[in-house]
Amino acid sequence: MTKAMTTHLDVVSAEESLFSGRVSHLQVSGQEGELGIMPGHTPLLTPIKPGMVKMVKQHGDEEVFYISGGFLEVQPGGVTVLADTAIRGADLDKAKAEEAKRTAQEQISNPNQDIDYALVTAQLAQAIAQLRVIKMLRK
Repeated sequence: MTKAMTTHLDVVSAEESLFSGRVSHLQVSGQEGELGIMPGHTPLLTPIKPGMVKMVKQHGDEEVFYISGGFLEVQPGGVTVLADTAIRGADLDKAKAEEAKRTAQEQISNPNQDIDYALVTAQLAQAIAQLRVIKMLRK
């Protein structure tokens, strides 16, 4: 029997370490598109955008996290996801994400308000990313 190739993965946010263990591969939303990381991947340091980190653990179990952005670092000894905010997919609140999306859309569409468009646009992107992760988990 051959041993499956794995790499060490750490998923950490500003608040806590959410995962530390062996994975056979992971998928993450990079600034330039979706990235698939397998054991032996070329070293890499890249920003990641709001979206999901989907991993397949050493024994085949899948786990999904929502991340609000941050960095992905791939080194020969392992992979690190440094997220501004990270939430386990199962802990996402659909109603809260939908409300955040609606509020941001209202602020953007109301030209009479004095708002920070960059901040509101980022909040909208995060809400949409959370809803995508929730939708993907419920399939």
